[in-house]
Amino acid sequence: MTAKQAQHWIGGEWMSADGQRDSRNPATGDVIGHFSDATVAMVQAGIDAAQRAFASTAWRHDNHLRAKALSRLADAFEGRLAEVIETLCLENGKVKYEATFEASLISRSFRFAVGLSMHNFGRVLESRPGQQAMSIREPVGVAGLIIPWNSPAYLCVRALEPALAAGCAVVIKMPHQAAQTAALLGSIISSVDEIPRGVVNIFIESGADGARLLVDSPDVPVISFTGSTATGRQIAKAAAVHLKRVGLELGGKTPHLIFEDAQLDAVLPVLEKSCTVFAGQFCMTGSRVLVQRSIADAVRRGLAARLEAVRPGPAADAGSQMGPLIDKAAVTRVDGLVQAAIAAGARPIVRGGPATGAALAGGAFYHPTLLEVSDASLPIVREETFGPVQTLQVFDTEEEAIALANDSDYGLSACVWSRDVDRPIRVARRLQAGLISINSWANLALEFEEGGFKSSGSGRLGGLASVEDFLEYKQITQNFNAGAH
Repeated sequence: MTAKQAQHWIGGEWMSADGQRDSRNPATGDVIGHFSDATVAMVQAGIDAAQRAFASTAWRHDNHLRAKALSRLADAFEGRLAEVIETLCLENGKVKYEATFEASLISRSFRFAVGLSMHNFGRVLESRPGQQAMSIREPVGVAGLIIPWNSPAYLCVRALEPALAAGCAVVIKMPHQAAQTAALLGSIISSVDEIPRGVVNIFIESGADGARLLVDSPDVPVISFTGSTATGRQIAKAAAVHLKRVGLELGGKTPHLIFEDAQLDAVLPVLEKSCTVFAGQFCMTGSRVLVQRSIADAVRRGLAARLEAVRPGPAADAGSQMGPLIDKAAVTRVDGLVQAAIAAGARPIVRGGPATGAALAGGAFYHPTLLEVSDASLPIVREETFGPVQTLQVFDTEEEAIALANDSDYGLSACVWSRDVDRPIRVARRLQAGLISINSWANLALEFEEGGFKSSGSGRLGGLASVEDFLEYKQITQNFNAGAH
């Protein structure tokens, strides 16, 4: 892949700012492209362009146009699927099958949104004799979408498609770690002629000035943010000044509840992958292993053997089983959390750590780590690690397992492992999480709502409810002469 200059897509034009920064492959440290940080003036130009497009084009009124555009977007992404996969491997560090999985969700998501755009129904009622009342739904206006770096292509589309289906115009902030992905998304989106210029605007930044403008601007009535809980709280507080709608998908600390009747030969491979997919840089990483005492030794031995055998490496190596962290600063941060946990009493079953050896020296690789803990108050148990680190806790009863799982500020997802016919659904109904996977992990369907309880966020993306943040309800009543013929 030739090094490219990633630009910003604003008002139907490509723009660059002064100053050039490098996009690097986290697996090697090699420069794969360049970008410039968007200026606040450019972000304001994006907001202005979105306002004009919303006010002056047919986009917000014509659901047939939106359906056609979303269908064309699905086709366009399918036609350039290989480019998306290659870019995710190079810039995001994902191994090939992970990048392929992420990219494969994009067209499916846009096709689902076609239906959303065509089923924006209201209600009509004769509220009393001689009076007709109706409720209609209209797009809010300009939506600000703030996207994280860990799955940048799909997480951008996941917020974009309901906003477009609703009839909004959008301004998208992409992080600098995904600058090349942002430019590719802009190139594909700009190729669809049915989308009026200005409806979609994309900027890249390494700081937060542009994102802050989106949150503070009275001309951006809705914000959709995916990222850390700490940043989500700041956004919600700042957006409250203008009483904005704010959709937040935030952190997670996914527990696996493994009961003694679980099928361990099915459990163990999934436990391993739930730690190593995206190198643990996933809001649903299976970071908490809760196991019933009678099978704890078997799980401990089996999981340790699998994690010790994981082979980190770059996507270019077909034998790589786990990619790098996003950068070397992340390696230092994750290892610091592990060291602090061990000092506080966590027992290392598998002490991974920064990769050594010449073959991986240039990359941000970290070998998986498994720590056994008895103190549920340790930060390694309670705080999101965002790396390939798991903790193991032992329980005796179903009641204790549920209590341990729910003893968290987070509630994004959870997993229940049992072959009992009743227990999985009984336990699932008591878990405080937005996605429960039974005898599986992160087993979500984008056709259903996705989001979290507690500090894992508010609002939902995916499913029929995904458009709600981007729509206003309007009631219209009309008196008529009921007796006239």
